[in-house]
Amino acid sequence: MPTLSSGIKSDASLLNLREIPLQTIHQEVLTFMAQNEVVLQAFQTIRDQVIFTNKRVITVNVQGITGTKVSYFSYPYSKVEYFGVETAGVLDIDSELILIFTNGASLQFNFNPHVNIQTICATISQFVL
Repeated sequence: MPTLSSGIKSDASLLNLREIPLQTIHQEVLTFMAQNEVVLQAFQTIRDQVIFTNKRVITVNVQGITGTKVSYFSYPYSKVEYFGVETAGVLDIDSELILIFTNGASLQFNFNPHVNIQTICATISQFVL
């Protein structure tokens, strides 16, 4: 199964996604928004971000030493065939969200243990099902 490269996958706790205030998302993302699209939740590693809207998941991958090069990728919920979640455990302290798309590609996000993964699942379920 092909894997999409979002640049947001790692097991190091510093690189796991943590929730951030919506005001702190990259402002360029707002220029990509469709009419009636609303940001619901946002998460960040050290520099990269994952933004959940009511229409899609947007990844922001900051590259290079200076961080001036940025990649933005949009993953519409309409193309998600199914998704899975692995919750945090005793030794594996991060939670994982895996999205599988209609073309067979997959996308994985690792969240720190303080993120409520059930809330994310509820958001995705609302728009995928």
